[in-house]
Amino acid sequence: MRLNAAAKQALATGTQQADDLLKARRKARQTRNLALAAATPAGTRRGARGAAAARQSAGWLLAEGDSWFDYPFNDVLKVLEDAYGYEVESVAHKGDTIESMAYDGGQLDALVRRLERMLRYGQTPKAVLLSGGGNDIAGEEFSLLINHARSPVAGFNARIVDGLIDERLRTAYLTIIAAVTRVCEGTLGHALPILLHGYDYPVPDGRGFAGGWGPLPGPWLEPGFRRKGFLGETAQAWQARITMLGAVMDAFNGMLGEIASLNRLPHVHFVELRRTLSSGADYKEWWANELHPTRQGFEQVAARYQDVLVTL
Repeated sequence: MRLNAAAKQALATGTQQADDLLKARRKARQTRNLALAAATPAGTRRGARGAAAARQSAGWLLAEGDSWFDYPFNDVLKVLEDAYGYEVESVAHKGDTIESMAYDGGQLDALVRRLERMLRYGQTPKAVLLSGGGNDIAGEEFSLLINHARSPVAGFNARIVDGLIDERLRTAYLTIIAAVTRVCEGTLGHALPILLHGYDYPVPDGRGFAGGWGPLPGPWLEPGFRRKGFLGETAQAWQARITMLGAVMDAFNGMLGEIASLNRLPHVHFVELRRTLSSGADYKEWWANELHPTRQGFEQVAARYQDVLVTL
């Protein structure tokens, strides 16, 4: 796959973001070191604590992302910690879009600080995990992707979907990857493995978080279908929703797979999650709502991550 001008600019933008941030962090570390030099040294105790933690861990991970990494009670990172013994430093925030992660800078700044903290305690991350894109597709603007059911061109609008996934989200992902890569090179002297995951096939049944209350209310998909005349009142109409949404998920996953296959990004790995969770009659055992897995669903997703992590 050859990079077009937009992709090259995205990589350059991410690299520049990281360079600016690394410069600011070098100054901040100098200030911190001066303050520590004036205080009572505690390096021996800190070093011993770090060594003890290392012996009890499967390794350290850094994570940036959305609600799949920041979900109440259960998420991918919690399972990686509890079931596989990893120590996870996360700056993920539920509800964040991939564009926000790429261009607002907050998660990247926090990621650098977490990395610096780990290094102070003698720990080097095994990998960086990235999760994002679902909030850019689903939600209040989801219906904009859909042509009305009574339209001669009913269904997802291919031009809009392609523009969203192959331009906006691809560019944002490349920007983040370039920034994270540069941060690792500037801090560690080398890149770290970066793991990207897509999403499995969700079921647009109108279920939100906790019945539509709380920090992630929802629903995020069914209202958009209903607004465009796809009511889902028959088995045929229900299947039409699922088929349409599946095509969007395939396009999104395909885009991430292409990024991971770029020759200039050999440290980027794609975690395939399609057909990990059921979208059949038993789907509620695997999906807590339209966008998020149940606990056993997150366990299956984390297992897919572990399949990749053990190869690094």
